[in-house]
Amino acid sequence: MSFGTAEYQERIQKTKERMASKGIEVLLITDPANMNYLSGYDGWSFYVHQMLIIIDDEDQPIWVGRTMDANAAKITTWLYHDNIISYPDTYVQSDVKHPMDFVADILKQIGQDKRCVGVEMENYYFTAKCYEQLKKGLPNASFQDATLLVNWVRIVKSDQEIKYMKQAAIFAEKAMNTGIEMINEDIRECDVAAQILHAQVTGTAEFGGDYPAIMPLMPSGERTSTPHLTWTDARYKNNESVILELAGCYKRYHSPLARTIHIGAPSDELKKLAQVTLEGLEKCLAMIKPGIVLEEICETWTRSIAAHGYEKESRIGYPMGLNYPPDWGEHTASIRKGDRTILQPNMTFHLIPGMWCDKSGFEVSESFRVTETGCEIFADLPRGLFVKSKALIR
Repeated sequence: MSFGTAEYQERIQKTKERMASKGIEVLLITDPANMNYLSGYDGWSFYVHQMLIIIDDEDQPIWVGRTMDANAAKITTWLYHDNIISYPDTYVQSDVKHPMDFVADILKQIGQDKRCVGVEMENYYFTAKCYEQLKKGLPNASFQDATLLVNWVRIVKSDQEIKYMKQAAIFAEKAMNTGIEMINEDIRECDVAAQILHAQVTGTAEFGGDYPAIMPLMPSGERTSTPHLTWTDARYKNNESVILELAGCYKRYHSPLARTIHIGAPSDELKKLAQVTLEGLEKCLAMIKPGIVLEEICETWTRSIAAHGYEKESRIGYPMGLNYPPDWGEHTASIRKGDRTILQPNMTFHLIPGMWCDKSGFEVSESFRVTETGCEIFADLPRGLFVKSKALIR
């Protein structure tokens, strides 16, 4: 397990307190990150239905999943083996029965079928079919939306979680440096991606990397006008930019990082965009401390870029840490106007004030934790525009 039993028990207790505040007696967890957070379960099995059941008056959760994955639960979790229950393969991708039928039957057998049941409605892994089958199988239960209930418990990290994220940051630096060094004219994008992935997974001599929740994002040329593109088999050209956004990952904990590279001589417009973005980022980092609310960071950013004639509508950051594909973000707070979330020590965020124009863009980011007096940046890498030629990097 990545943590001691005491830490998992503390997380369960905090989750039950949130359940009680919402009147939820039975909580059904299908988000794999939340399953991991509360039980330690770690397997690439989230492509089939699986679940962690939290019952208000039971000490341990119940894990429910496919039979071939039950041993993974025994290996990776802190749960008693009696609390690991598996459904046969006849439930997998069947058009006559559904894993939620199996879950409903379990809840009936243990007398939990007439209680208030919380489900993660807004979740990649909880489908409309899941909800319909649960309602059909538990006609005497009342259902409540428990989306993000556990995510909000996760927003303040333990010291051990912070250690894992700092290790992930070392992997992120290594992968970013690999990409920056390799990107140049006539080099294929896919070859750079391969070396970045290799760096992410090999990690260091002391610690190996995990697979990140998001593949390296690395648009080039006009594709830098949008952030969420990966790679192609095209070759890099002279006088075009490349944006790299990636993360190191250790024991499922992420530390994202973004930088921008330009091949050849950058235009005055790009240099100005880089300068404005960097200035705004640094002003934001300088004012972060416990007690302020997230929208104050956004206001600092907005004022900074407005002084140079720029504006940006989208948010500039979000909490991150433990996660699985397709996202390393936690889906709770956002660094944007109107978010009144108060910063506390050991909250962790990815501050990413990217600027995307019609045909180009500039992106730079830092992952950080809130400290007792300010913030601690995880990675140690120059932030400016990286300018490349066949013989030069600076």
